Amino acid sequence: MKDELSEHTRNILGLQLPTDPRWVNLAELQLEEILTDHAYCEQKAATTCISLIQKNPEKALLVEKLSPIVTEEWGHFRQVLAELKKRKLSLGRQRKDVYVNKLIDFIKKGGSPTERFLDQMLIMALIEARSCERFKRLSEGLDDQYMRKFYRKFMESEAGHYTLFINLAEHYIDKKIVRTRWKEWLAYEKTLMNSTEVRGDRIH
Repeated sequence: MKDELSEHTRNILGLQLPTDPRWVNLAELQLEEILTDHAYCEQKAATTCISLIQKNPEKALLVEKLSPIVTEEWGHFRQVLAELKKRKLSLGRQRKDVYVNKLIDFIKKGGSPTERFLDQMLIMALIEARSCERFKRLSEGLDDQYMRKFYRKFMESEAGHYTLFINLAEHYIDKKIVRTRWKEWLAYEKTLMNSTEVRGDRIH
């Protein structure tokens, strides 16, 4: 049976293709791996926001809005570490993020500084949207009630992040340009999701 995104989720996240339902079942069988990958996703989110601040110190609104996100994402990293420790599981090594690397391939090469900045904002928005959708899947599909609540909290916390990056892009770049490019990103991500192997040891 084809699993469609609800209109509500579509409106919130803009994603064109839902996660394969099999992913939750696979993730539940590989909890140590999924928690390890989740921890590194939170770490990368924090360090990427730091990098964006370092590269764009003249953009006052960006610095103001991303500074607390750094703290929040690092806090999430620590929460996942604590969950691993509680379960007597180990933080494994960071793995190659195929999903993110394929998204990076879609960034315009040799574009203007404005085009590069726009793509940096939109790739972050897309990663946050897909992460939120995955957390929603885990919060609804896991058999472990505690882990359902665990991921529900992450979903609620992450829900507004994707719109923050789009809003920042629209603050510095014409809204029509942002929206046009965002549609291109969504279409590309749908193709990417269709062609990527379903793996339970990865958040993406």
